[in-house]
Amino acid sequence: MIIFRYLARELAGSLFAVTIVLLMILMSGRLIRQLAAAAAGEVSLDIVFFTLVLRLPSFLEMILPLALFISILLAYGRLYAESEMTVLTATGFSHTRLLAYTAVPAFGLMLVVGSFSLYLSPWGAQKMEGLYEKQAQLTEFELLAPGRFQSMKGGTRVTYAESLSNDKTEMNNVFITDGNSLLLAQKGTQYVSDETGSRYLELHRGKRYDWTPGSLEFQALDFDLYGVKIADEPEERSKLRKEAVPTLALFGSDDPKQQAQLQWRISMVLMVPIVTLLAVPLSRVNPRQGRFARLFPAIILFMVYISLLIAMKGMLEKGELNPDVGLWGLHFVYLLIAIGLLMVPEWVRQWRVRAL
Repeated sequence: MIIFRYLARELAGSLFAVTIVLLMILMSGRLIRQLAAAAAGEVSLDIVFFTLVLRLPSFLEMILPLALFISILLAYGRLYAESEMTVLTATGFSHTRLLAYTAVPAFGLMLVVGSFSLYLSPWGAQKMEGLYEKQAQLTEFELLAPGRFQSMKGGTRVTYAESLSNDKTEMNNVFITDGNSLLLAQKGTQYVSDETGSRYLELHRGKRYDWTPGSLEFQALDFDLYGVKIADEPEERSKLRKEAVPTLALFGSDDPKQQAQLQWRISMVLMVPIVTLLAVPLSRVNPRQGRFARLFPAIILFMVYISLLIAMKGMLEKGELNPDVGLWGLHFVYLLIAIGLLMVPEWVRQWRVRAL
C-alpha cells in the first residue's frame, strides 16, 4: 500500500497540474470567441460567463483522458529516469503490478468522465439551448432607437422605426433599405422558426420597391404580410441541438447524427482505459534518455487517436460510415496497439533469454 499511495500521489499531482493548464488554454480560446460574438451583437455579454460554466463538463470530458495520458508519461517517466522504478523492479515490483496500481485511479477517472459525457454535458447543452433560445428573441430590435436611421449588418441594411413597443418586439411605421430593395410597412414583428432556429422579420401592410442600379425602371409590390429572413440559426446553436439530447433518448435511434452522438459520448469513457494501457508502456524510458524521451511521439499518437475519432464521427453523421463499425473499430485498433506495447517487449526479452 505504501508503493500504491506513492504512485497515486505522483499521478494525482501531475493530473491536477496538466488538467488545469489544458482547461485554461481551452477556456481562454472559448472566452475569446464568445467575447467576439458578443462584440458583434450575436450574443449578449450577460450570458458569456454562464455559457463557459455550462460548457465546463464538455471541456473536461475531453481534457481528462489527455491529462491522464500525459500525467502517466510525466510521473512514471520521472521514476524511470531517476532509476526509482529500477529499484522497485529489483525488489520484485512487476510491470503487471504497476498497471494494476494505475488501473485504480484510472477507473475512478473513467467514472468521472462518464458522468460528464453521459449526463452533465447534455444537461449543460440543454441549459445553453435555453439561453440561446432567449437570445434569439433579442434581435436587432433591441438595438433600435425610435426615430433614428440605424445601420445594420455591416452597413448593408439601414433600418428606421418611428416607434417601438415597450417590450421592443414590435416596430411601427417601418423603413428598411437592404441592397437594391426598399421596404415600407405599418408594423414589423419578429418570428423565430422552431424547426430551423432562423429568425424572420414579418412586415404588415406595406410596399416593396426594387430597382437596378443605372436603370430608371423599378418594381413596386403591395403586401399585407411580408417575411424577411434576418439570420440563420447560429452554428453553435445547431451543434447544441445535437448535444442537448439526453443519452437515454439516443439509444435505439436510426438517425445517423444521434447514433454518432451516442458513440462519441461512450467513446470518451472508453478512451480512459485505452490511454492508460498506452501510457504505461510508453512511460518506460532509459535513465540516459530522460523523462521526456517518449513524450512527443506519445502525444502525437494520442492526437491521431482523437483526430480520427472526430473525423469518423463526422462520417458517421453523414451516413458514410457503417454504424455497426462506427467508432468502435478505432478503439479496437488502439486497444491492440496498447496490448502490443505491453506484451511485445516482454516477448522480445524472453526470446533473447532463451537464445542465450
